[in-house]
Amino acid sequence: MEAKGHAGGAIRVGIGGWTFAPWRGLFYPEKLPAKRELEHASRRLTAIEINGTFYRSQGPKSFAKWHAETPEDFVFTVKGHRAVVNAKKLAEAGGAVEWFFKSGVTELKEKLGPLLWQLAPFKKFDAADIGGFLALLPKEVGRLPLRHALEVRSKSFLVPEFAELAAKHGVAIVFADSDTHPAIADVTADFAYLRLQKAAADIETGYSSADLDIWAERAKTWATGGAPEGLPKIGNGVPKKTKRDVFVFFIAAAKERNPAAAEALIRRLG
Repeated sequence: MEAKGHAGGAIRVGIGGWTFAPWRGLFYPEKLPAKRELEHASRRLTAIEINGTFYRSQGPKSFAKWHAETPEDFVFTVKGHRAVVNAKKLAEAGGAVEWFFKSGVTELKEKLGPLLWQLAPFKKFDAADIGGFLALLPKEVGRLPLRHALEVRSKSFLVPEFAELAAKHGVAIVFADSDTHPAIADVTADFAYLRLQKAAADIETGYSSADLDIWAERAKTWATGGAPEGLPKIGNGVPKKTKRDVFVFFIAAAKERNPAAAEALIRRLG
């Protein structure tokens, strides 16, 4: 189901969560039982970012249930808990990281995509602290390989040293298409992670047709090993020319339009 016609890595497109009342009648049929919303969403999209894990632990049974309700080729990305990312010193959050991975997230098994670690706007760049935190993130749990993406919201991260640290640890820097958060397009991992946050309520597909065309081409460029031109970068590194997976999520803004935006992008990717 993921886009592969571009001869690159898999491009997966989705939304944040699957429960949102205004989606009823727009994305979900009016009479669809609420318990079947994930089943429905996972057959029209190729990924979902689970945001609820930021606020509370979900438990092994929930993750196992979500694994069972979705197609074989579906992928979830999971937002790390606030107990980790809001720690005063990230480099000392090892206990919280360990606790998070014991909460049941690995019950998603092969459907577990990247872990998203989202820092608050007040978290400033400190090379020692950020480097220490990235070193804490496990590469696998049991035999399940893990990938990590870091989203920053302070302009203090707009320095080459941050890109160098992320690349050293193989952690992707989230690219945010946002009016308020810094945009960083440096490729620092074997995958790319995009959060598109400019959906407009007066556009049926959230983003205009022209903008969706542009994002489709950018996603293909990342997937085939390149780096799209015209996007802001902070480092001087040249990414290795290799296939990479790409995760694109339509998040926030005019949230009611995000499923239509995701489906429109999926159609463009073939």
